[in-house]
Amino acid sequence: MQPPEPIRGLVFDKDGTLFDFQATWGIWCADFVRELAGADPARADALAAALGFDRDAGRFHPQSPVIAGTMEVVIAAALNALPGLDEAGLRRRVLETTAAAPQVEAAPLAPLLDRLRAAGLTLGLATNDAEGPARAHLGRAGVLDRFAFVAGYDSGHGGKPEPGMLEAFCRATGLPPSACAMVGDSAHDLASGRAAGMTTIGVLTGPATAEELAPLADVVLPGVAALPAWLGLDA
Repeated sequence: MQPPEPIRGLVFDKDGTLFDFQATWGIWCADFVRELAGADPARADALAAALGFDRDAGRFHPQSPVIAGTMEVVIAAALNALPGLDEAGLRRRVLETTAAAPQVEAAPLAPLLDRLRAAGLTLGLATNDAEGPARAHLGRAGVLDRFAFVAGYDSGHGGKPEPGMLEAFCRATGLPPSACAMVGDSAHDLASGRAAGMTTIGVLTGPATAEELAPLADVVLPGVAALPAWLGLDA
């Protein structure tokens, strides 16, 4: 399906969309569980279960709260599993470790984003991560300057699946929602796009399947590398 009018703005999710979710956050979660649980296997099992993480496979279960949840969801799950943790210290540690987590690009991002911008598209990022780590990840990938707008769940616009971040993108850029698309790998991403009145583009570089994304997606693509062709930029 093609959009009803030409797309002039693209808002990307981050994890699972620009960056491969399992390859990036599986390593982070394994280290996080090991650090908090110490040498106690029962504590490690409890924390991994709360985070929906398979320690043996190094992968998240499809319903893991980490996949689409904010940092607050991760902190709440950890405190529920290990109630003796200091919340303030845990919060600092989550921010530090997520900001430092090495990101695995779902496609070579610099040439892709440059191709989209050269075609006149304005780019934004809306993530349920915190804004600080999101900017750090984009900066390390060398692409932060390609984005006209970056927001996290803590930027004052709310988190997905609510449409606040996408509405803020439209205010910041002057683009109407009908000329924009939300690109994401989860139902939360696509629900936020629908609520904002944008075209919704699902990608399969996160844990969700095409069947799970299809009810909320105008189109499901294998990944962000397929965007230029779908937008007609390669013609």
